[in-house]
This record gives sequence, structure tokens and C-alpha cells, in this order.
Amino acid sequence: MKKTKADPKGVLTGAHYMDGDHALAEGALAGGCRFFAGYPITPSTETAERFSSRIPHVGGVFIQMEDELASMAALIGASWGGKKPMTVTSGPGFSLMMENLGLAVMMETPLVIANVQRGGPSTGLPTLTGQQDMMQAKYGSHGDYEIIALSPDSPQECFDLTIEALNLAETYRVPVLIMTDECVGHMHEKVIIPPAEEIEIVERKWYTGPKDEYLPYKNDKDLVPFMVKAGDGYRFHTTGLTHDERGYPIITAECQKVNVTHLIEKIRKNADKIIKIEEDQTDDAEILIVSYGITSRVAVRAVQKARRAGIKIGTLRLITAWPFPEKRIRALSKKVKAIVVPEINYGQMVKEVERNSVDRCKIYSVPHLGGWVHDPEDIYKVIKEASK
Repeated sequence: MKKTKADPKGVLTGAHYMDGDHALAEGALAGGCRFFAGYPITPSTETAERFSSRIPHVGGVFIQMEDELASMAALIGASWGGKKPMTVTSGPGFSLMMENLGLAVMMETPLVIANVQRGGPSTGLPTLTGQQDMMQAKYGSHGDYEIIALSPDSPQECFDLTIEALNLAETYRVPVLIMTDECVGHMHEKVIIPPAEEIEIVERKWYTGPKDEYLPYKNDKDLVPFMVKAGDGYRFHTTGLTHDERGYPIITAECQKVNVTHLIEKIRKNADKIIKIEEDQTDDAEILIVSYGITSRVAVRAVQKARRAGIKIGTLRLITAWPFPEKRIRALSKKVKAIVVPEINYGQMVKEVERNSVDRCKIYSVPHLGGWVHDPEDIYKVIKEASK
């Protein structure tokens, strides 16, 4: 995969005071995104607004579509036209995107969706925070497939992980999700934007062979097929139907097995390269906190209090939510006596922790149904109970 540097015209360098929603837009521009299609929805609209004002200055296109279904369709078309596309949404909009997310997965179309999560279901809490879409990110569209989802816990990570998301999308020809939340989206902090020459950009694997020999779904050695730009004189077919290397529909169980296995294995076999986690004091920990997004920030005070009380506690933060860091959770579950999982939902990612711990240690869920973050004292109480 070819790596280049960011386009200087698209990068606002230096220190900036901005919220996470704006940082998503700036990270996308720095990462080479030059096409944005979306529909306003609280609490993500600030990202779209930032794009609308900034993207014309870097030679890109912003378009407000009639709804989220059309936004996804526009992204798929833009990607096959050679652009790095992105959209942003929340709650109900994310649900509307699921059908075309599945289409993008089946067509192996690189694109990025940021979901600034709010309380649900349905219209729910449009202006208040939640982490209730984490399982939807993994299983929201129908059928079997693998997805990549990142979880920033600060405006700085909104910037950094948007670049990472674009790079991962291009590397694996897959839609990549940024699962942030209202708190991080509306949190104002210092964001350091490095010079363009320090930002590494992954370029798409472009096919350069004879035009009459191009196959849009012929796997390379890394399981990722080459792409071409629509309109450049290549004759090819792409579809959401089960298809062969040419992209032609082949409606058989045999082709389905090849097709779907590929969609899954190109992510699973590269999981060790994709997964990012952040650990602290896990070497001798007896209790482990697993958290992500804004809840990681809230849990800090509970962890500090636990350490002052003499509890040996370590932390693991999910920077990559999907694929889930199964190997590391399995390894740590052999060493600790309990894992505590706070999240702003009724218990979602804790199910993955339970599945991978396989009864090696006790698992404690600390659910919170949204609207606001946990009281750190509630997390501490569970830590204390788990340490007994």
C-alpha cells in the first residue's frame, strides 16, 4: 500500500481550541477526504457545517442530501469515482444508513461514517449523550461481514482517528466507522494539528495493468483487490449481489461461500494490524477496567480513588472497538479476578468481554442509560465490590 503525505492545502496546522465535531472535519480534510454528503442531525451537525465552510477551500465537494439513505449512496458513488468520502450522523440517521452500509461492504467500497452517538432508541435524546449504537456498528446491516470501528475519547483523537479511519478504509477496501458520542463531539479542548509533511496518508491500491484484464474483485496477496476510477476507460461491474471476480452476479451457494468468507477474512486475518488499545498498570492488576469513548475519561477518577484505597487496578481502553481485541482480553482474563465494564448503555461491549473471558474471572457491568455520563462514584462502588 502506497503511503504519501497530507496535502498542505487541506491542513490547518498548529494548536487550535475546537470541539470534537469540528475536529472530525479537520481530520478528514487532513486525511484526504474531498467529498462529503450528509444530512443534518443532532448532535453531529457541527461536523457537516464545518465541512460546508472548509471543503471548498481545498478543492472538495460538500452536498446536503435529502436523507441519510441518499447520503450513503452518494458516498459509494464518490468512492468509485476515486474520492475519499465521508459522512456524519447520529442515532436514527445511522439506522437509515444500514442498508447502504451493507451495499458498501459487499461492493468493498472504502468510505468513512462518523456516528456522534446520542440517547435512543427512536428519537430518544437528540441533544444528550449515549453509547447505545456499539452493537449496531457491528451487526446493523444484514448478513455476515466484518467492519472496523474506532472510538475516540477526545477532540484530539477525533482528529487523529479520522485520519486513521480514512487510511484503514483505503487499506482494506471497507467502510470504517468512527463511534464517538455527544460529550466528545461537543467537548472543547486543545487540538494539535501537525504540519502536512508529518501526516501519513494511505493511497488506494490502484490497478495499472491492461484495461481489458482488470477484475474488480480479484484478491491480491493481502486479500484486498485493486480498484480503478469509474470513467477512466475500464469496463467492470460492481453489485450488491453475490458476485465473482468480474463483479458479475453468481447466485449460487458456492459463490456466496467465497464472497462472504473473503469479506470476513480480510479483516480477521489483519486484526492484529488494525486493533489499537491503550493499557495502564495491567501487569500486576487484580481488577481491570475496560472502557471506551467518554466513559474512559469518566472512569479515571474512579480508578484513581481505587488505587488510593490500595486496590490493584489496571485499565484497558478500546481505541478500536471492532474488531474486538479478543486475544488481549483472553490473556488478561487469566491474570485478573474481575473485569469491570462501564458504558453508557444497558450492557453491550460487556458481552464481548464475557464471551472472551470464558468464565476465567468475574465480569461486572456498570450500565448507564444515557442522557449524561456516569457518576464516577458508581463505578468506584463496583470496583470495590469486585475487589472483595
